[in-house]
Amino acid sequence: MSDQSPPGGWIPRDPDTPPHGGGGPGGPGKKARRRRTGPRRLLPTWRMVLGAVLLLALLIGGGLVAGYLLVDIPPANAAATAQSNVYLYSDGSQIARDGEVNRVNVPLSQIPLTVQEAVLAAEDRDFYSERAVDPKAMVRAAWNTATGKGTQSGSTITQQYVKNYYLGQEQTLKRKAKEFFIAVKLGREKSKAYILEGYLNTSYFGRNAYGIQAASQAYYGKDVGSLTTAEGAYLATLLNSPSAFDVVSHPQSRTRALARWNYVLDGMVKKGWLPAAERAATQFPEPGKVRAAAGLSGQRGYLVEAIKEFIVDRRILDDKTLAEGGYRIRTTIDRRRQADFVEAVDDQMLGKLDPGTRKADRLVRAGGVSIDPATGKVVAMYGGVDYTRQYVNNATRHDYQVASTFKPFVFAAAVENDSRTQDGRRITPNTIYNGDNKRPVTGGRIRFAPENEGQISYGNITVNTATDLSVNAVYAQMAVDVGTARVKKTAIDLGIPEDTPNFVVGPAMALGTLQASVLDMTQAYATLADHGRRTPYTFVEEIAKGGDKIPLPERTPVQAISREAADTTTSMLVSVVDNGTGTAALAAGHPAAGKTGTGELDRSAWFAAYTPNLVTVVAMMGQDPDTGTLESLYGALGESRIGGGGYPARIWAAYTKTALEATDPVDFELDLQPGAAQPPPPPSSQSNPPPETPDDDTRSPSLRPTPPSGGQDTGGQDTGGRTQGGQDNGGQDGGRDNGGRTQGGQDNGGTGTSTGQGDDDTGRGDEGGTTAGTRGGTGGPAGSDGGGVFGGPRPPSAFLE
Repeated sequence: MSDQSPPGGWIPRDPDTPPHGGGGPGGPGKKARRRRTGPRRLLPTWRMVLGAVLLLALLIGGGLVAGYLLVDIPPANAAATAQSNVYLYSDGSQIARDGEVNRVNVPLSQIPLTVQEAVLAAEDRDFYSERAVDPKAMVRAAWNTATGKGTQSGSTITQQYVKNYYLGQEQTLKRKAKEFFIAVKLGREKSKAYILEGYLNTSYFGRNAYGIQAASQAYYGKDVGSLTTAEGAYLATLLNSPSAFDVVSHPQSRTRALARWNYVLDGMVKKGWLPAAERAATQFPEPGKVRAAAGLSGQRGYLVEAIKEFIVDRRILDDKTLAEGGYRIRTTIDRRRQADFVEAVDDQMLGKLDPGTRKADRLVRAGGVSIDPATGKVVAMYGGVDYTRQYVNNATRHDYQVASTFKPFVFAAAVENDSRTQDGRRITPNTIYNGDNKRPVTGGRIRFAPENEGQISYGNITVNTATDLSVNAVYAQMAVDVGTARVKKTAIDLGIPEDTPNFVVGPAMALGTLQASVLDMTQAYATLADHGRRTPYTFVEEIAKGGDKIPLPERTPVQAISREAADTTTSMLVSVVDNGTGTAALAAGHPAAGKTGTGELDRSAWFAAYTPNLVTVVAMMGQDPDTGTLESLYGALGESRIGGGGYPARIWAAYTKTALEATDPVDFELDLQPGAAQPPPPPSSQSNPPPETPDDDTRSPSLRPTPPSGGQDTGGQDTGGRTQGGQDNGGQDGGRDNGGRTQGGQDNGGTGTSTGQGDDDTGRGDEGGTTAGTRGGTGGPAGSDGGGVFGGPRPPSAFLE
């Protein structure tokens, strides 16, 4: 059968030829558009990208033009005539105002050229050659602000002047945008000299000084025209961080301030503004003393400065914004307790100073902080005798060693880490250590053989006894047994800042060689008091300006160490107060836990202690009022030595008794580590502990040291203070009344030492006298130094108690 012919009009199709002659849908000669398939369908085409870029460019360009046209150069802002801040007690009554604005404008021609160049070297080295704004720095600062990475400037001097004079210090995107457009206009309409003059006259330099002339007077007591290059470089340094870089008010920041000062001078050399030879010969120009406003006399200035520092350090406001003023700051300071603290220092120490008769009394200073451990609120602070006379706050400074008040952190680290001795015994209050003087520490890489207080060898004693007596040999060894890095971590967890000066890992750290502030130590002891829970301290309840409240940082409590570690440490510190070096604290009438400390060369004496609901640290310090050098307290207040169990403990007791007079005494509720509550075994004549299983610490002999006749044992800790009633009859809890305090520890033991001269860990009077012979015994005659462990005053020493 033949094939049928194709219908009319039908075009034969070649399999290799596309329909319609290969031209695609559009007809012959047109190529077909390849369709996007798969994930490629989601990607924009190059036409779309180009269109978006052009549209964005148009929007940005239009926005810049509109912003330039719409944003005018405004009149000077309120910061140009800044207001005062008002600081309030927790009850709303006024502490102080921080003073009126100190500003004197001067023409640029009166400012030495080297001072101008120092400022440019510090803040904007290309000021004369660059444009008014730095877009890259603006984008970086805006991004950091938007993402919460903190505030970074990078702004030109023109932008900083706009912020100082026309706008404000708030860190918002809106303010950044305004700053940009005003700076552009100002750069086009005004000369560089005009802008630099305005910047120098509006910048904040600290000490309530606005402008270079006010700063020159505040720091060097001279007009700006008389400033040297070195002085101008230091004032330029202050622009970066006015509060932190004042080496007088904040001596702990001296290293950072000097580094910034050197950066400024080196920048001047690089720009050719200062010869290298002159730079090499330039010495740091020490600024003068702070001259506080009369309204900040007494404790008010210390409180205001500590609160300012807290606000700036916590990035609630930066110091320049805070300096603009207009803020009402309600603090956590309890008006009544603040007065109680001042009264306690006055009655127990200041009222007994006689600098006209005793030269050493000129050196005496005191600092203290009191915190509610449950809330972290600072309820009282003692900064010094008077802010207008002693401008450095003794409660917040970081240049004195904390001595043996650090030892509880070593033991807390031991419990926290379930640490063991070199021979495998778990460390508890009943663990036996050798307490001999200059006993070499074993197991560590650093050779260390610490001296004990008075160079006394105690033989084998329990950790509890070593804590009562503050035995250096035991705690240095314990730090190595625990691991010094673990000890440091525990201290940081408790609240000691990691950047604390001289916070060096090593066995000597157990003796308290670091230089933490009284405030830092109060934070750490507050963590122990609250069963290991750390609540960051605060000075501030509320900050408001106008009708707006400023957000405050979260202070979420964290369990820094276990309750078992904190409470077992507390149990030993209760023993220190009941039976050891801190018995003067019994006068408070409340159960207390605490630790004494005496710094290197007796430059400081500490008492850190707490009740269940109030934590207070008191320190006495020696400093020459003329030169500012740290000095020993030998001979102060007519005594051969000043120890933490003496005046600091008495101040603590007087303050605590008054501060808590409206509350009933509350006992500690403690959860102890296993074995911590077990009484020690009967004394043994063995000089070394026998072999034992790793965890069987209770089988080790517990030997209370036997000092020379007339010292500790006679009427002190063994005769009644500990063995007869202090521990065996009642233990740490019951013994306070049944024998540890009334029968032997206080009444029977020891009025004999009340006439002796005092010593922190020796009990030669100051702490032995008021606590009835707990340390001193019945030794020497009235008014002598011979009634204690050593039978005479100790010569100056270079070790810590």
